[in-house]
Parts: sequence; C-alpha cells; structure tokens
Amino acid sequence: MKYYNLKDRQEKVGFKTATIKGQGKEKGLFFPEKIPQFENKFIQNLHRLPDAEIAYQCMKDFVGDEIPGEILQKIVSETVSFDIPLKKISENISILELFHGPTLAFKDIGARFMSRCLSYFLKDHPKKVTVLVATSGDTGGAVAHGFYNIPEIDVVILYPQNRVSPVQEKQLTALGQNIFALEVNGSFDDCQNLVKQAFSNEEINDRLWLTSANSINVARWLPQQIYYLLALKQWQQQENEHPVICVPSGNFGNICAGLLAHFRGLPVDHFVAACNANDSIPNYLKTQNFNPQESVATLSNAMDVGNPSNFVRILELFSHQFDSLKNKVSGYSVDDKETLDTITKVYEEYRYILEPHSAVAFAAMLQYLNENPHKKGFILGTAHPVKFPEAVEKATRTKIKIPESLHQLMIKEKKTVKINSDFEELKRFLLNKNEKQ
Repeated sequence: MKYYNLKDRQEKVGFKTATIKGQGKEKGLFFPEKIPQFENKFIQNLHRLPDAEIAYQCMKDFVGDEIPGEILQKIVSETVSFDIPLKKISENISILELFHGPTLAFKDIGARFMSRCLSYFLKDHPKKVTVLVATSGDTGGAVAHGFYNIPEIDVVILYPQNRVSPVQEKQLTALGQNIFALEVNGSFDDCQNLVKQAFSNEEINDRLWLTSANSINVARWLPQQIYYLLALKQWQQQENEHPVICVPSGNFGNICAGLLAHFRGLPVDHFVAACNANDSIPNYLKTQNFNPQESVATLSNAMDVGNPSNFVRILELFSHQFDSLKNKVSGYSVDDKETLDTITKVYEEYRYILEPHSAVAFAAMLQYLNENPHKKGFILGTAHPVKFPEAVEKATRTKIKIPESLHQLMIKEKKTVKINSDFEELKRFLLNKNEKQ
C-alpha cells in the first residue's frame, strides 16, 4: 500500500514512512492510494469472528508486508484487548462504549496501535524519535500511556491551559520519564499550529527526528475503523436495518475513519457529525462554504477545534463532490446548555450517564431522528464520565465514582512546562531538551 500527500500527489510513501514522518511536504496529510474492499462474506460473518481477527483483517491491507503478519496480529490483539460494548440507551439510540481502555477514551485504540507499530519500526534505529502531538483533551493521555517508557522515543504533548479536565490533565502530565507536557497559553488550534510549524521547520528537522501521534498520522487514524466493525458485529445481532452512526466530532479523524470503513463496504445508512459551538463543518454542510473560525471553549473540550485537520481527507474520500458528501453526512451543532440538558434528560429517563461529548452526540442524533423517523442507530461514547465530573455531577446531581485505576494517578504530581503560543518558545524547548539528553 502506498500513501500520497494530499498537497503534493507526486510524494508517495509506504506505511512505515507515513507512520514515522507523520505528514508530508507542505504539511500535507497522507492518504491511501487505494481503498481496499471488505469481502461480503467477511461483513456477513462478523458475529462469528474474534475481535482480534476482525482487527487484523481491517488493517492488513494498509500495512502490507511492512510488518510481518504474526507481528501485526500481536499488535492488533493488544490494541483491542479490552471491552468495546454496544449498549442500548433508548428504543432507537444505542451507544458504543469506547472508554474501557487504559485512559478511558476512544483514542486508546489508535494510540496503542500506533505506538506498537512505531516501536517495531524503530527497534534497530540508532536515532531517538520525538513524538510531537497537540491535544484538546484525550489524545494526550492516550498517547502518553501508549508510548510511556518505550525505549528511544520521547513524547512532547502540547495542550491548552485551563481547557482540559482534571483527569485529562493528570493523564498527560503525571507520568514523567519520556513524556513531556507543554501547557500552552492558548487554544487547541494554537497548539496544533505550533506542531505544524515544528514539522516544517528546517533547523528542528535537521537536529531531531520528529513524528506526530495526532489523527493526522495514518497509524493513529486508520485503526479507528476497527471499532466501527466491532460495533456492526454487535448491531447485526440486535437489529436488521443498517444503522445511523453519530460521531462526536472535533478534528474529524474519528468520523473520517468510519466513512473510510463505509467506503470499504461497511453497511451504514447515514453518518451524523455532532459538533459543539465550533460549528465550521455543520455550517459547511448547510451552505457549501467552509469558513474555519477561532475555536471557542466548551464543556465538550476535546471537540473545541475551529479548523479540523482531517476534513480534507473526508473531501478526498468523496472526490470533493459536495452533493455526495451531503447525502451521506449531516452535521449538527449543540451548545453547552443543550449538552447539560441532554445529560440530565438521559439520566432521568434512562438512568444512563453521558459525559459532554456523548451528550452532544445524543442531542445531534435526536435532531436527525426527529427529521428522519423510523430510523435507528448508535452514537460513539468517546470518554468515561469521570473525566468531566463538574458537568456530569451538575447535570445528574450524582457523584461520579473514580475508577480504581485512576486513584494512584490523581495523587501524582503534575509536571509541565508553561509556554506561550509562540513558535520560538516551542523551538527552544525541543532543541534544548534534545541537548540535555
């Protein structure tokens, strides 16, 4: 499998190079040259297959012969080594709980897969790699956990000051060792722009070997297809019709992975992109005008993205045909008041506790189903409620219990370096960090 740069189609690389480089020339994202198709027999027999086998079949064509089959089977087995249940909330809406992994967030799947691939690729390489990543919440913790104490890899995480929850912050700042957290005085978009500048800076790239663990990296983005297949495996045992899938959307890597799986043959009736007040994509789907905005802070902070990086991949999937995209994807924006009201309503009516991102998805799904009655579907539950105790406890008037796995983490010391949204400050940190090691 080759991957081409969306900004320079002459640049084509293999899976290993795409994983290590993260992005191509001019900060372009890599995209698979071919979309491998699922066999009908595979889709029809999902319920008979172990999760690890489904994951292997999903990923093998994208990896090709760059990782031996037995190694890839081990990688995907470790990637999906926790429960990913599909649970019913109401008659027409279920939820895929993606928060039973080590950092209680959906990004565990992509981060675990990528860290293991990168570790394999670098096992005999003499030069240390720096994984540089911006996070609006959950990516940082998942990446930190996935790469913690892996030899010859440093992780530098940029996150917006005062815009992540206490649990999220501890997950990305308390590990230490090879994990470095930079607390940026700015927004997620500022963090993301700093990362992109670093990747295009000659001096940094001459002295450091950089790669990214954001969903811009194919090894983080592509494995997210796996849990759409695992959801369908369970859906087929409960329902006959094709589902509507509603995805809480910030940087749009998650829904893009679902759409890619659909293009490969995953039967889905429709996709719903659920956004908070950062509504550039819902507005685009209504007007065909894309106007990225400065991000605004909301209760669903992991979706506070004004200019989603992965949307260019979605456009590529649909060959930049707006009508085709609009026929398959709808977008809705949900404000903080409706988010809290949804958490309250769902808890009172169904005794199910949503966190803010899942609540945005539930509210958006309700809007879509009200406009399209007689359809059913599921939302993606992207984080555990304990990560957002203030909003959840306010809405439900119920104390959220901290899982046993978090007790030790929460008492650890936060270790960060504070920087402004200034590329020169990031550059100094990266180069000085390297000199001190």
